[in-house]
Amino acid sequence: MTDFSELGLSPETLQAVADSGYTTATPIQAQAIPVALAGQDVLGIAQTGTGKTAAFTLPMIETLKAGRAKARMPRSLVIEPTRELADQVSLAFERYAKGTKLSWALLIGGVSFADQERKLDRGVDVLIATPGRLLDHFERGKLLLTGVQIMVVDEADRMLDMGFIPDIERIFKLTPPKKQTLFFSATMPPEITRLTKQFLHEPVRIEASKPATTAENIAQHIVRIPSADPAAKRTALRALVGAANVKNGIVFCNRKSEVDIVAKSLKTHGFNAAAIHGDLDQQTRMRTLAAFRDGDLKLLVASDVAARGLDIPDVSHVFNYDVPHHADDYVHRIGRTGRAGKTGDTFMIVTPADSRSLDKVLKLIGQNPDEVKLDVDWSQVKPGRPREDNKRGRRPVRGRDHAPPLDPNREQMPMAPAPSQPATSQPAARAVEGAPEAKPVAQAEPRPARPPRERGRDRSKDRQPRAEKVQPPQREERDDRNVRGFGGDTPAFLLRAAPRED
Repeated sequence: MTDFSELGLSPETLQAVADSGYTTATPIQAQAIPVALAGQDVLGIAQTGTGKTAAFTLPMIETLKAGRAKARMPRSLVIEPTRELADQVSLAFERYAKGTKLSWALLIGGVSFADQERKLDRGVDVLIATPGRLLDHFERGKLLLTGVQIMVVDEADRMLDMGFIPDIERIFKLTPPKKQTLFFSATMPPEITRLTKQFLHEPVRIEASKPATTAENIAQHIVRIPSADPAAKRTALRALVGAANVKNGIVFCNRKSEVDIVAKSLKTHGFNAAAIHGDLDQQTRMRTLAAFRDGDLKLLVASDVAARGLDIPDVSHVFNYDVPHHADDYVHRIGRTGRAGKTGDTFMIVTPADSRSLDKVLKLIGQNPDEVKLDVDWSQVKPGRPREDNKRGRRPVRGRDHAPPLDPNREQMPMAPAPSQPATSQPAARAVEGAPEAKPVAQAEPRPARPPRERGRDRSKDRQPRAEKVQPPQREERDDRNVRGFGGDTPAFLLRAAPRED
């Protein structure tokens, strides 16, 4: 174990770290901080929860102490894939840089452009941003990246999953080529490797842990249920939460639509729960996270957008309501607990339909978690009600098999007899008593059959000559069409003789 005092940090920074409750550096911090302080590029490979934020935050604070920021020209740049991660990094800077005069700004979506522009106009030393909002400010002409001395790309593989790699390449090209780059990723797919070879200059590779490995201080459990019905899964989740000694926990779902349903189910049954996912506005997400950090919220139901975006130091439990589609997401999900050397418990609900996804997870982590049996009478669990399309606002389909039912209290129009039945002189039966009698329908006379066509007969002689088209009489053209003045009609006053002057 390495103490922070051995890493070359200043007394002010060491005091800020001690005030945060940390004394011993994690492996990624012990290896990355001295290299970053020396001004070299860093390629760090470590799982979530291993302390990567402090691994690049602390050396940035030491390097940026000397100097002054200019308006709209940040001195350093931190790129994060999600709003939650960017907010976590800003809190880390606020905690570790409290003994300095460094300033920072947070550029994320869902926040007013005007407030962010005012901070940029004053000048910031550290700019923490998501790729989309950063490029929005740049295209508006409110930001210049030519003064960036240090650039940090965090959770690069998550950037790849979210489709941000083209934006990251553009941001790299907007910054000076001679800068220090600190690049962190949990995995190294080929696209990320290509990016590091293109933009990093002789980086020092630091691999603190094997890719896709889980921490040893996290107890993992599997809960098998006999049905994939949503009602059965929600019942299993409530039983798990009720049986475990949950101080606070995060419930992960695969779909955002399922997040709201599970959170509502927990609240209906008396649990203190709330939902968080990408469709919520930023203010609601921040309020929910603040309540969870402060202990006012016990259960946080989240989608995978929060799997790498939550940095809560003391989460006791993680519940996987769904088996993740991608095995790597399982590692990131359970990494929300057992942080900073503390212990944590995780549970994953598995149905018969999850066998393929479960096999991928077990193959990735290389171990078999303990199985837990629930004391639930599954025969008493009622299946969930299937969704109806018309509840979603869709118009019902009407056809032969979907005709609207007849109203028995409404008079029905009399039906005419079928063509195959001979018409009778008797009046048709009344559908409703008091309705007018239907008139008998007369049969149409059969059309005479055409004589058979003779083959080989020259029918050109049978054709009648066409009558010549009679042209309508054309109007005679007038000769005086171009006459000007009075024409042939001379007024009488012009024919009078002029008076003679004596």
